[in-house]
Amino acid sequence: MLAGTNKFNGKEGLFLFDERRDIVCPGNREATLQYSIEHFIAIAEKSISHHDSFYVALSGGSTPKAIYEGLSSAPYRDRINWKKVHLFWSDERCVPPYHPDSNYHMAVEAGLAKLHIPPENIHRMQAEGDVEEGALAYESLILAKVPNRSFDLVMLGMGNDGHTASLFPKTHGLNAQNRLAIANYIPKLDVWRLTLTFEGINTATHVAIYVMGKDKATMVNKVLTGPYNPDEYPVQKIGTPEHKALWILDKEAASLLKFF
Repeated sequence: MLAGTNKFNGKEGLFLFDERRDIVCPGNREATLQYSIEHFIAIAEKSISHHDSFYVALSGGSTPKAIYEGLSSAPYRDRINWKKVHLFWSDERCVPPYHPDSNYHMAVEAGLAKLHIPPENIHRMQAEGDVEEGALAYESLILAKVPNRSFDLVMLGMGNDGHTASLFPKTHGLNAQNRLAIANYIPKLDVWRLTLTFEGINTATHVAIYVMGKDKATMVNKVLTGPYNPDEYPVQKIGTPEHKALWILDKEAASLLKFF
């Protein structure tokens, strides 16, 4: 998989991994968080300049939480016109919005509540009721609010099992067709989740996959350099030639990749 097409773009600091994915490794955790914040701001500025709005699907997890904390603090918070930002989510647990396990709750508590985002621009996933109805309602919301149903940025992480959003290995949601958001049952957790589909993610102009920490190094190496098996490692299916995914790795997560 590594032979032939891979190229390092020194000017931008990107490793052009394949036709669907690029990789960047800014350094340690602190440097990688700073890069991630600047990357978010750059896409927001470009989107607002181009079509007067920024449509972003947020992720749960410790790294996105640190990004939200950074974005809502000085000096970063004043670099985005937050009144033109539209918040969506890439997945959600079936809990109320005030529950500590809620991805919505985490993002708000991490600092986004302090920014001047109009309440009507905050579109949380309502997964605490009938999750199938919630998925259909969220899909309708995306179709109504997001131009060309294409987010400017989708933020993702990667679990130790290779899942992303709530697209877990060997779950029915991996095979969803002509859907942007679905209810996905995860047998190993015995829970339902509301999640964007591969189609809902891969139509985004930009997709960022944030992975940090030594505990993720083995899976990073496996999904990027091993055989293509998205039923086992769903994150492998993120990114298309038209809308490449950017893997943002700290040096610990990238430590087993031989090209870093």
